[in-house]
Amino acid sequence: MTVFDQFVISVFNYYKARFKRKANTIAVFYISLLQVSILLVLGVFFAAFFKQMHVETMSSSKAWTIFVLVSVFVYFKNWMGYSGKKRNILNAKNTKRKSQQHSIWVLWLLPIGCIALSALLLRMV
Repeated sequence: MTVFDQFVISVFNYYKARFKRKANTIAVFYISLLQVSILLVLGVFFAAFFKQMHVETMSSSKAWTIFVLVSVFVYFKNWMGYSGKKRNILNAKNTKRKSQQHSIWVLWLLPIGCIALSALLLRMV
């Protein structure tokens, strides 16, 4: 079980008590937001790095277009992966092991922190 799988199960179990039918949608949105924000941090970091090295790879508009396309792909990949049998298997493994539940506040601060870090790095570009 990967870290992202553990995060999805933690978010799903937290929101399952409050929002029975929307818990899976919230968990898929969360993991997609986290993965896209990590992708954004990496992209902005490499853009700043390449600018400092005076390497011209692609234009900014092309990079943002690729980022949007990859973001849509990540969302649909997570939607397909965590909406069916895989989530049920992960949930069964989680109940057997009784693994630690992550704090929901920390989980939601991870993508916010990644977005804030990318905003700081984007100012350098």
